[in-house]
Amino acid sequence: MYTSSAIENTHLQPLKVGIIGGGVAGSTIALRLGEIGVDVTVLEQGPSLVNGPPFCHLHAGGNLYREISEQQCLTLLQQSIDTLKVYPLSANIRPTVIAVPKHDSGDPLDYLPRLSKLQAFYQQLVKQDPSNQVLGKPSDYYRLFTREEAQTLAKKHTPISINSLDDWLIPVAKHINFEQLKWPIILVQEYGLSAFRLAAIASLSFEKMPHCNIQTHCQVQHVQFQDQQWQVKTNQGHHQFDYLINAAGFQTGEIDDMAALTRERMVEFKAAYVAHWPEAVGHWPEVIFLGQRGTPNGMAQLTPYPGGYFQLHGMTKDITLFEHGLVKNTRHSAQPKLPEHLLNQARHKWHDFEVTQRSKKSISHLAQFLPQFASALPAGKPLYGAQQIPGDDPTLRAANVSFEKHNYVRAEIVKASSALRASDEIVKDLVAKGFVDKQALQLGHLFTHTKAVNNQAVCELAQRLAQERNYPIELALTN
Repeated sequence: MYTSSAIENTHLQPLKVGIIGGGVAGSTIALRLGEIGVDVTVLEQGPSLVNGPPFCHLHAGGNLYREISEQQCLTLLQQSIDTLKVYPLSANIRPTVIAVPKHDSGDPLDYLPRLSKLQAFYQQLVKQDPSNQVLGKPSDYYRLFTREEAQTLAKKHTPISINSLDDWLIPVAKHINFEQLKWPIILVQEYGLSAFRLAAIASLSFEKMPHCNIQTHCQVQHVQFQDQQWQVKTNQGHHQFDYLINAAGFQTGEIDDMAALTRERMVEFKAAYVAHWPEAVGHWPEVIFLGQRGTPNGMAQLTPYPGGYFQLHGMTKDITLFEHGLVKNTRHSAQPKLPEHLLNQARHKWHDFEVTQRSKKSISHLAQFLPQFASALPAGKPLYGAQQIPGDDPTLRAANVSFEKHNYVRAEIVKASSALRASDEIVKDLVAKGFVDKQALQLGHLFTHTKAVNNQAVCELAQRLAQERNYPIELALTN
């Protein structure tokens, strides 16, 4: 077993690392580097960590995305397992139900080859290392339910506690419109991921790490490579770094422009909505009704939280997606330019009428499949943000880092579960350049601080962060 002193001794040379952005990528990378003794400074423009685009789902095997490649699905599964091992208290442990509406061109059975390969891959990972069993038993990775089975479950009492996979489907079966769906429906072990609890875990962990310096409310104003170091000017002063990591999220291109570096990328602005449905009882899974993205029949996603609160996605242009919300950069700039009104929304400037209108539309979108959900009410401001997508493929989901000259690195994740893989690639680069001993790779994902945080402390801070960000505290609670 390695001691904490052994971890710190993996750092060989004097090295100052700067990370621009304290989102899930920047925070995870800082935790990984700080643990091996690297001097890290995080420059975060917001008031707290992990305060960027919302995430609520681990996307374990990418089963929400029919359009992505099989290899991306396998990569996402591996990344999701690693993420749960590093941030175990951030998980909302409940499965996801996937249903195909009758108006959709797909067939539920089209999923089976992918699910079988994911299940076999999960089984292989668990066989290699039993600690990888964080998504339940591999034999229970997915389960099909016929219409007849669901109708039988609809007649049962809603259980107080979950004792079988069947129990998860009972509240869904009691409310679902059977005539709107193709059968069977699929239950898969893809869990929820709490942004508020992950933010709390990161914040509490940094308090125990002397090598990590977190500066919030810190706006980067200028970046330049000069005298063999990166010179970074902010509203709080001037910094010099030997190694600079650009983890600025959708503003990554702005930092690239300052550093006189080119990059092809896209940015997409999206939003989810919060609804309160007090009539909801029992333990709900997440429920996904598939659909063609960008059309009126786009995917509908219901993410459950305690107390009858739900987060809603509707992949239509008048709910989650926005007209002109997906933009590319130009040859003149690495930063894609969102229309001014969407940029204002990304900067927390929403009109009340649009919040109400889109929230009601999201409720109606779900109610076509769950009729009684029509009584749900909007419950606060949207969860929103702009998401970067490196390259020119809008279906890309599994991404991590890119490297430039002079020790400049971009952390370009699309999904939260890719943050850990990004930190791995950066450690490999530091080892290859002689900054860090190769023992850092052999140690693997220790993350002793994130795994040691107190559950009560995490819950209390997560609720406080939810309140500070003007969301119901229920979004910070466990199921």
